[in-house]
Amino acid sequence: QVQLVESGGGLVQAGGSLRLSCAASGTIFSIYAMGWYCQAPGKQRELVAVISSGGSTNYADSVKGRFTISRDNAKNTVYLQMNSLKPEDTAVYYCILDRGPRRYWGQGTQVTVSS
Repeated sequence: QVQLVESGGGLVQAGGSLRLSCAASGTIFSIYAMGWYCQAPGKQRELVAVISSGGSTNYADSVKGRFTISRDNAKNTVYLQMNSLKPEDTAVYYCILDRGPRRYWGQGTQVTVSS
């Protein structure tokens, strides 16, 4: 059974940084794409960043140049380094793992950016 556990969220002032972590278990981590989505209050869940098994990355336009996704296959963990945070980045951030046709989701971690 695949499990994804996020950590690292919290409250930060605008311009600050946070690093989110997502630890995966129950599957061979290194061969699957991973990523992060976010959902702000009253809005749909949207893609933030993805990283392939080979390390290729893709980002939402709104976070390019500020956020960096990375993975450590030895630790079965994917990270999201968030710099220059803005109040509009406030959301619940979810980790995903794509295994074939199925997508697994973590429980989410709250990120709040104060102005």
